[in-house]
Amino acid sequence: MSTYLSRLGLEAVNPGAATTSGFLATTGREVPSFDPSTGESLGSVRLASVDDYEKVVTEAQRVFADWRMLPAPKRGEILREVGEALRQHKDDLGMLITREVGKVTSEGLGEVQESIDMADLAVGMSRQLNGLTMHSERASHRMYEQWHPLGVVGIITAFNFPNAVWAWNAMVAAAAGNTMIWKPSIKASLTAIATHRVCDAVFQKHGWGGVLNLIIGDDADVGETMVADRRIPLISATGSTRMGRHVNQVVAGRLGRCLLELGGNNAIIVTPDADLELALRGVAFGAVGTAGQRCTSTRRLYLHKSIAADFTARLQKVYEQIPIGDPANDGVLMGPLIDDDAVRMYLEAVATIREQGGEVLTGGERVDRPGSFVKPTLVRAHRDMGICKHETFAPILYVFEYDDLEEAVHQQNAVDQGLSSAIFTDSFRSAERFLSHAGSDCGIANVNIGTSGAEIGGAFGGEKETGGGREAGSDSWKAYMRRQTCTLNWGTDLPLAQGVTFDI
Repeated sequence: MSTYLSRLGLEAVNPGAATTSGFLATTGREVPSFDPSTGESLGSVRLASVDDYEKVVTEAQRVFADWRMLPAPKRGEILREVGEALRQHKDDLGMLITREVGKVTSEGLGEVQESIDMADLAVGMSRQLNGLTMHSERASHRMYEQWHPLGVVGIITAFNFPNAVWAWNAMVAAAAGNTMIWKPSIKASLTAIATHRVCDAVFQKHGWGGVLNLIIGDDADVGETMVADRRIPLISATGSTRMGRHVNQVVAGRLGRCLLELGGNNAIIVTPDADLELALRGVAFGAVGTAGQRCTSTRRLYLHKSIAADFTARLQKVYEQIPIGDPANDGVLMGPLIDDDAVRMYLEAVATIREQGGEVLTGGERVDRPGSFVKPTLVRAHRDMGICKHETFAPILYVFEYDDLEEAVHQQNAVDQGLSSAIFTDSFRSAERFLSHAGSDCGIANVNIGTSGAEIGGAFGGEKETGGGREAGSDSWKAYMRRQTCTLNWGTDLPLAQGVTFDI
């Protein structure tokens, strides 16, 4: 067994559910997790059942009753230690992400660093769960708002960020006084188990096992049960728009809350006055990083017609020189897609591109080597290509030309998704136009940086079919809490608001 797996405690087939007493023995089917760069099995998990889920949610409810009463700064102290535990295991967790998901080494390590940063941020949040005070229209009355934890939070994550997206939710939710149940992607189950063990060990040490809970199971039984469960007031789900639409409908049907981070179809606009060297690097990382498997990956590129030919030629040269291979090797910039199903969807998309009149300038094929590798693909596109309106989770970039900035912004916004956007320009007016009310309609709008690589200090999320959710920084803690307005009468009279009288 690999040393990093041993150090993370992944010695054997792991059951799929965890509570305060540790991992439950499960009887579900055994599912292997594969290294997408070789196709070899890294290990396997045994899936949890609905009965296992019931044990987990019951325990999470029980622990919540006490955890919510622990002062928030005390909760923050535990989260500070969680950050330290993640620091101690950063290299091993990063390598596991590289092996299980296919991210290059710096991205695997960067993802764990993001979780560390989230723990640090949550420590600060634990002292800033602030409410407002208001002046009452009634004499001898005081009004204020306070925030209470929701309860048991359900967290559903995708394969592409198997560590960080959970931390975005879990660290903030825990600081706010919630317990949680994490249902990760089966495609990244080992990373989920290792992450849970590292972080839960800290809670266990302080007598707070059961704040963090893990359930690994099929969508059809465990997933559907969680989404429909009235005991889960908030479901935070990251994944496709199709998945999110279903989750939203089920949760809305029981009048619960959703925090959705769904598909992206992100665009970069490059103006004639831009720093083209900077833009070239920003476009390349945005489109090729993580093999195009980020929700913030750059899918569309709008180039002013005066620079389009030269910039496209330079970008094509970069694409043809991208080092592809084992993501753990030095110098490799692009690893594999997550599995052969993803390769199949990539090849089907390339076929559709050609059918719809797109010109594949480079790429468009599988790499001839073991594993789920494909070539980064650059496409000269036209606006009638329907496929450009959809997200393909692969390194495919559509290049368009535009005449004026207003036209480019309109085209950028003319898709159903609204996650991330960027403009490269040295024009103050162009930058402000892009950021104005009439500019980008996305949740993230950047100037002179690409669409990927958001920092945790700002709230992350998007509009339209991206779901409208906000996670990580700013005041995102409010999503995990309920607001309560309180009015206190410290006088001897009972005046009513709006001058209403009721004398008895």
